[in-house]
Amino acid sequence: MALPVVRSLIECAEYNNTVSPYIYQLQPLPQVFLQSATNIAALKQIYLDTNPLISAIAFSIAISPIFLVVSEINKNYSQVDRVWSILPTIYNIHYAVYAHLAGIETTRLDLVAVISAIWSTRLTYNYYRKGGYSIGSEDYRWAIVKKQVGPGVFFLFNIIFISLAQSLLLASVTTPSYVLLLTSRLATYNSSVSSFSLEDVVASAMMLSAIATSFIADQQQWNYQNAKSAYRQNAKVPAGYEQEDLDRGFLTKGLFAYSRHPNFAAEQTVWVVLYLWSCLATGTWYNWTGLGAASYLILFQSSTWLTELLSAQKYPEYKLYQRKVGKFLPSLGSGGPIFPEHQTKHAVGNSTMEVDASQARQRYDLR
Repeated sequence: MALPVVRSLIECAEYNNTVSPYIYQLQPLPQVFLQSATNIAALKQIYLDTNPLISAIAFSIAISPIFLVVSEINKNYSQVDRVWSILPTIYNIHYAVYAHLAGIETTRLDLVAVISAIWSTRLTYNYYRKGGYSIGSEDYRWAIVKKQVGPGVFFLFNIIFISLAQSLLLASVTTPSYVLLLTSRLATYNSSVSSFSLEDVVASAMMLSAIATSFIADQQQWNYQNAKSAYRQNAKVPAGYEQEDLDRGFLTKGLFAYSRHPNFAAEQTVWVVLYLWSCLATGTWYNWTGLGAASYLILFQSSTWLTELLSAQKYPEYKLYQRKVGKFLPSLGSGGPIFPEHQTKHAVGNSTMEVDASQARQRYDLR
């Protein structure tokens, strides 16, 4: 049997009952899959006979060597980054598809899949417009890490973390959907268990709100970077911006007046809420799927630490920004003026404008 026998909602969240008995399926699955690779009917049966959580984990492990080989051949270590916004939705759709094929009530899982698709659309679009899918595009931080640790250690780092651990992480953040699948199965055969309730409405609304916040933050950052680029090219301050803000080099207005990384904060919130959704659905305070959300938070903490270390080295005023505005969550007093008002008044006139333009170019060259 591919799914565990559960008699209560609490049992749906028990690791020893819903995960441990199926781990053994990981070992024979590759061979069984290869033996039936050309038989569609057999593949469908294998899919249904394999625990859906195990299928997701097996897939995440199977694609990790691809990331490794491609990254080493191209010496570009952002291969996982290119599918970061896609894989979680594939896993969530996988759980919904499995439920459909197994005759399980799917309202809750379909909703998760739709929300996940919206999340993917936003993040993929933002990654695309920033050039993430361009040939040769790579996260600049990988080159810095490689320089610090050396090529040998970095190769091991690529095997263990970049290619394998990150792939497993993207599967693990969706494990709450497996728990939701089990609750939906229980509701299918037990009329006293609700398949959709107020908790589902609240959780889905929170996820959508987090996605909307990410979209707004991304757009504010995009607009600012375009304005800064235009200002550096022609020394003219675009409408809606102040020269001091563009000279500073980083955004401190809008959502960024309350959080240094509002898009990152909202991004993490999406998967934390999915985990909390599984807790609400099972009536538990916590469950094993929290490991995925916790790992996601840890990754963002470490990667943001490196990002901010580099930003503080590049922008003189960034440390003041760090002191006054919280990294992810708003701090006490955030939202007000962050930097002292500049007292310099810019005269109006062609000669003064030319001087200002020259000074702006010099500031750009220094940065």
